[in-house]
Amino acid sequence: MNCPEKDVIYMDNNATTKVAPEVVDAMMPFLTECYGNPSSMHNFGGQVGSAVEKARSQVAELIGADSKEITFTSCGTESDSTAILSALQAFPEKRHIITTRVEHPAIKNLCENLGRFTGHNYRVTRLQVEADGTLDMAKYEEALSDETAIVSVMWANNETGVIFPVEKMAAMAKEREVLFHTDAVQAVGKIPINLAQLDIDFLSLSGHKLHAPKGVGVLYIKRGTPFVPFLAGGHQEEGRRGGTENVASIVGLGRACTLAAEMMDEENTRVRALRDRLEEGLLASVPKSMLNGIKEDRLPNTTNISFEFVEGEAILLHMDRYNICASSGSACTSGSLEPSHVLRAMGVPFTAAHGSIRYSLSIYNTEAEVDFVLEKMPPIIAELRELSPFWKAD
Repeated sequence: MNCPEKDVIYMDNNATTKVAPEVVDAMMPFLTECYGNPSSMHNFGGQVGSAVEKARSQVAELIGADSKEITFTSCGTESDSTAILSALQAFPEKRHIITTRVEHPAIKNLCENLGRFTGHNYRVTRLQVEADGTLDMAKYEEALSDETAIVSVMWANNETGVIFPVEKMAAMAKEREVLFHTDAVQAVGKIPINLAQLDIDFLSLSGHKLHAPKGVGVLYIKRGTPFVPFLAGGHQEEGRRGGTENVASIVGLGRACTLAAEMMDEENTRVRALRDRLEEGLLASVPKSMLNGIKEDRLPNTTNISFEFVEGEAILLHMDRYNICASSGSACTSGSLEPSHVLRAMGVPFTAAHGSIRYSLSIYNTEAEVDFVLEKMPPIIAELRELSPFWKAD
């Protein structure tokens, strides 16, 4: 299979990222000659186990944790499910979960399923968001109760990049003796995180969102937090997650975390400037376009823009002609005529929600790529609007 990366302008990094060359190099020995089982007693396996522990320390350093608080998983979804289901089992008398209406499907669908599981009478409070994607903290404080087993709020929204005040929310949960989990899949590696100073009990992250391979994730479990394993089995991961470790990917994730720490300043300066250039250029050059989400408190790499009276799927197909990769806020590609649940929760008008495009950049994007997108997008939107029965040019 031939994937000519040099011809692709990739602005879909919130979906997945390129595996960094340095990460590939770190992984290769563990896909070839260093194939021992990290749990083996012999030295050949023990050396592999040492590599896993080094990666554990690298992950911990990036998020301000202790290496003993890091459990490797297969992905962010597994980490999310493990955190929530652990809390419910650790406190079976508590049947209440607090989350938001704009969570990733990994949380959204799990909570919907639990809410339907009437045999245990689980009750789910889904916090509403404002038009700019921010949360009403008064409503959150009101929702907390002695019946709440866990709060699960994403650190940053995957569609809009809006950052939630998880530090404050975790502190409020702590006051009520409620466990707090954050899906930080989009935030880790893009903004500074220091869990040693926060009241967060669980944090999920995923390797493929920070230039590590797919198929590896982490669940941070704060020291002293009650915990019940999701995958029971062997003694791996201090008994917190059974199954032989995915060594090569774990080593890759460790190296990616070190790179992320080194590139954090660039992420928040050069990448942010590219994002702003793209965003401001599109809003200025395309009539009837709008930014989805608050302008200030967002991830430095993400912008979500709606182009009224056109379909996101059609926009992406036209962009694909120029090898420009992004994502649509519309769920049409999944067989639904409904727009994104995030944009619906924000009250984005129907005529705009269907035409939303998320651009998510990385350290590998360039100014020339942004300029190319700014050149191609206005005629794409103009062409599609000419075909739209709803479009009326001024």
